[in-house]
Parts: sequence; C-alpha cells; structure tokens
Amino acid sequence: MKLSDSIQTLKGVGPKKARLLARLGIVSLEDLLTYYPRSYEDQSAVTPIAQLVPGERVTVAGVIAQVAEKQAGRRRMTILTVVIGDGTGYVRVTWFNQPFLKNKLQAGRRLFVTGKAAYAYGGRGQMEISQVQSYVLLEDGEDGASHLGIFPVYASTDGLNQTFFRKAMRTLLDSLANGADGEIPEVLPESVAARYHLMARCIAFQTIHFPKNAEELQAARRRLAFEELYLIQCGLLLLKKQAREQQQGIRHLASSTMLRQVLAGLPFSLTDDQKQVWREICRDMESDVPMRRLVQGDVGSGKTVLALLALVKTVENGFQGAIMAPTEILARQHFETFTKQLSGTPIRVGFLSGHITAKEKRDLYARIASHDVDIVIGTHALLQAGVQFAALGLVVTDEQHRFGVTQRATLEQQGAGQSMRLPDVFVMTATPIPRTMTLTVYGDLDVSQVRHLPPGRKPVRTFVRTTDRRPLIYKYVRTQAEAGRQSYVVCPLVEQSDEEDLPSAEEVYDELRYGILRGIPCGLVHGRMKDAEKEAVMQAFYENRIRVLVSTTVIEVGVNVPNATTLVVEHADRFGLAQLHQLRGRIGRGSLASYCILVSDSRTDTARERLSILAATQDGFQLAEEDLRLRGPGQFFGARQHGLPDLKIADVLRDTDLLLDARQAAQDTLGSKEDLSFVRPILASLYQEQFEHITDV
Repeated sequence: MKLSDSIQTLKGVGPKKARLLARLGIVSLEDLLTYYPRSYEDQSAVTPIAQLVPGERVTVAGVIAQVAEKQAGRRRMTILTVVIGDGTGYVRVTWFNQPFLKNKLQAGRRLFVTGKAAYAYGGRGQMEISQVQSYVLLEDGEDGASHLGIFPVYASTDGLNQTFFRKAMRTLLDSLANGADGEIPEVLPESVAARYHLMARCIAFQTIHFPKNAEELQAARRRLAFEELYLIQCGLLLLKKQAREQQQGIRHLASSTMLRQVLAGLPFSLTDDQKQVWREICRDMESDVPMRRLVQGDVGSGKTVLALLALVKTVENGFQGAIMAPTEILARQHFETFTKQLSGTPIRVGFLSGHITAKEKRDLYARIASHDVDIVIGTHALLQAGVQFAALGLVVTDEQHRFGVTQRATLEQQGAGQSMRLPDVFVMTATPIPRTMTLTVYGDLDVSQVRHLPPGRKPVRTFVRTTDRRPLIYKYVRTQAEAGRQSYVVCPLVEQSDEEDLPSAEEVYDELRYGILRGIPCGLVHGRMKDAEKEAVMQAFYENRIRVLVSTTVIEVGVNVPNATTLVVEHADRFGLAQLHQLRGRIGRGSLASYCILVSDSRTDTARERLSILAATQDGFQLAEEDLRLRGPGQFFGARQHGLPDLKIADVLRDTDLLLDARQAAQDTLGSKEDLSFVRPILASLYQEQFEHITDV
C-alpha cells in the first residue's frame, strides 16, 4: 500500500464513498491521512451520574431502567427517552426523530453515552444528557473501557459520518503500520528531527488522529505543523539558492548620466525609505546574480518611482525593461506617467494591452523583438506567445498578489533568450504583508519596505457612521462636488440580491443621481461591466468629467486621482481591514484634506473592532497584522496564487515561533550535503511542476 494509491484501495471505500470523499479533496490515501480532525471529543473518563454538573460535556455508563416513546408537534416528531442508572443515580437520555432505535433501546441493556449534562425539562431537578454526541450499546460482558479516549471529529459532508471517518482512518493507519514498508515514510532528516525534538512521523499521524492525552496531541501537532512549514521553506530557499548559484544574471553598471538626469527631473526628493530601497535595488542589479526583490509599501509611498529608476538603469545598460500591471487602466496610467517623466531622454516607451488593434499589436511585437522599444508597459498581454524581447534586463510586476508564480516565471523566461541570462525581477505591492506571511509566501524573494509616505501627504481622516447619517454624509459629498472635488462611493454588491438585504452599487447609483446628487455628474463601475465600459467610466473620472463614482471594489487597484477627497464605504463591515485600507488609499493622494466615511450598522464585536482599528490607524503594516489576527491567513490572501500547497495543519499566525524554527532548519539543510540529498526528492515529489527544476540544484 502506497500513500499515492487511490482512496478506493482502502477497505470499505467504494465508488460512491470515493465520490463523496472527492468533494472534500480526498482522492488518495495521503489525502485521507492528512485530513486532520477539526476538533476532538474527550471521552477519556466516565463520570458517575451523581457527580454530573449542568453545562459540562460528559460520558456516562449505566443500565437502561425505562424506555418511553411519544410524538409531539404538528409533524408528529418521535421522541425516545430512556432512563439509565449506574448505582449512584439516574439520568435521562433523549433522541429526536430516531424511531429505529426503539427496538435496540431495551430495559436491562448497558448504555455508554457522551453528551451535555443539563436539567431535564419538567423533570423536577432530574438530570438529562442532551445534545448526544455518541453512544454505544454494550454487549453482555463487554468492557466499556474500549470506548474511552479522545476521539477525532472531522469536517464532513452528507453521507459521511464520524463513524465512517474514524473506522477508515483506523484501517488506513493499521494497514500502513503493518505493511511491507514497515511504516509511514519519514520526510525530515534525522538531524532536524533530533535538533527540534520532534516525534517520529508515523507516531505523529497515529497520535493526531487518535490521541491518548492532550500532551501527546500537542506534540503530534507540533511535529506535523513543523514538517509543513519546513518543506515549504526548503522549496523557497532552494529557488533562491538556484537563482544565486546556477542562474546567470545580468550585471548592470553603476549609475551614470541618464539616471542622474531622470533623478534631477523628479518634482520631489526621495524619502529616506526610498533611498534605502534604491540602494538595495542597485546592489542587486549590479550583481551577476538575478535580482528577486519584493518592495512593499502603502499606496502613495513612492514605489513606482523606484520602478522607474530601475527601468532607466537597465535601459542605460543596453537592455529592455517590462512592467506588468493587473488592470489596463493602471497600466495606462504607468504609461502616461513614465512617458511624461522620460520625455527629456531618448528612452522609447511602448504600451501593450488586449485592447489595442491587431495591427498595432503586430507592429509593437516587431519593435520589441528588434529592440526599437526600450520599456514595455502592459497587462497580462505581456505573457502572450508573440512577445519576444531582444534583450530583457528587468521585469517589474505591480501588485504581486494578483499574479501567480507561474505568470511571473513566464515573463522572466521571455528575457532569457539565447544568452540564458535571466532578467532581474522587481515586484511591488501596495498590500502590506505581515512578516510571517512574507516568509511563507515570498520566501524566494528578498524583501524591502517603504514605510513612510512622502512629505506633504496629509493623512486621511476616517470616521465610522451608522446608516441613519447617510443623508448628512451625501449632503457633504454634494458640497464637495459643487466645489470641484471628487468622491468615491463603494458598495459590497453589484446588484440587488434576494439573499443579501444590502444596497447594491446599482441601487445606490440610481438613488444618488435621481436624489440628493441630482445634477451632479455621477458614474457607475463594477466587475460585471465589459472592460471597455469600465475603462471609459474610469477615464471620465480621471479627467474630472465624473464627480461621484459609485463602484464595487474594482477601484481597489485604480488610477491616481489627486482631486478625489472623499470615500464613502456602504456596509463597511462586509470588507476586511486590508481591503478597506486599500480602498482608503484611493483618496488623500494630493495636498487636499481627505475624508473616509465607513457606514455600518453592524453590532458584532469583530466588525466594530475592525472598523475602529481602521479609524485610529494609518499604518498599513500595522493594519495588515491586525487583519491577519482578526481574519486568519486563509482569508487574508483569498485565493492562493503563489504555487505552493495549502497549509493543512500549520497556522502562520499561531505558529510564528515554529515558522522561524522551520526556516532556520531549512537554511541549515541547504548547508548540509547529506540532509539536502535526503530532502530534495521529497520536495520534487511534493511540489511537482512548480519546483520540478529544484532536483538539479
């Protein structure tokens, strides 16, 4: 039996069960083995009936003294009640709508049951076991001790109950323990397991599914979480090691005339943060190892100017540069900005998107291939097969979390060409990422941070208001529009929904333009519109032909409109902290005072805490940490695009110390020929196509 075998090779799993398991992502024996319990039932001790305490979850054992059946309610619901005694007292146990139990629950039989102790309704002080979790009718002479223990509870689906999962898991573990291979294969080098005092993998799997006590359970979880984090870190560090030792990069020369000219032409001086990051970029680019650098910084912190300088540097060294943005309007804004700032230089800038004509596209492809274009700015269209650079020296990706590892690698490989020298890579994101997530997701990149905003940027004042203040809020929006200022209004839904009693973007748009904002140029933009329609509306807002833009979160990554001074977010409790902060970054981009108004009637503690944190904090990095704490890592990034397997048991928020230990262990492994030889085939098998080339390291 191999872990890669189909789940149907396990006794008791036929085609029907296999289809149900597939819904849960379980298609192989390894999938089942790593389908960890979501919680546990503690049935490790039997409580005497005389010692029951209301509200506690307990296990009791006794002899059935009485059995009663009745029907209640309009639907004639069946209620079965038994009274059991254990010599210290009596307790009632009740089942609802399970009439088939009547023939089994007979006086004189012994019952072993786990549930919640409570006072029986109308029982005059008698105790009852409610919310029955599990029960067993003991056979004559059977010892109840075999039913004691800590039992796993698995996330399930219709047709798969806990009894099935426990039996299947026990069968699998027993089969693996008794198989020809002897045990579950180890994936950690012996030195790592010994140094960090980790239990054997085979024992950890036995314990995580069927723990004997809380201490063993904690040790098993630590072992398996460490393993997950360690293998991910090894994969990421091997990518970095390969880039530094085997992949030939481009050695750029130090700054010279053209770069000094562009720097002198900037309408501002670089901040200390920008100067530090620029030094790091220059050091990377002037090395013959390919640069792999992630630059994090809030909206407006000045990452784009660093990208501009890096592109100028590569062009001055005789190479081409490319910058890929997630939306056409953002790419076009970069194009306009770069064209303006490079107007006094001989640098030629091209624009590529899916919406230029076929002839324009062919002409641009030819110019790129013949090096008649120095910098190409575009969207995903840069990844198309027809794009072949003559000498690509630098790849810049904007908003990295919107591009997968594979997409990034595709663009890099386009630059390798015949020289096989990989271009430098500069990744920038306006989504501040907590340190633990950076280590987990971007472990193959060096990280820089631009934490401080340029001088002159005024902080956005943020307020939380209830819906009864909406008339006053939109009266203020109107006064701003009449004064020539612009505003965003963001809604969580595109259109009215039967399931959600929330104002949609379409409803709010109609309400405002026919109501309090009558006569004010308003626009509507959302994700279901055609790209051309969206672009037209955003362009009109950019040119101040629209004063109030009603939208969904499509503006989260959008154009720079310094004249926009107000942001209203309807039902702000429906958004995460990081997302709200991104939306808030749409305003306050000029020298004018700006205001963010979060509208919410939510009374949940979490929602109120989230909004109050945003109102009190401008620091995106601090908000990112808070968002991770409040929402958890799974929701922080949404759909994972980094090409790594999801974490099944480790939690980067709870396991920060474990993550740092795992990263140190991975770094030590790269320095040990023996340990690296052991772990390399495991990584190749685990990561498959994402990391298939690490076997050559």
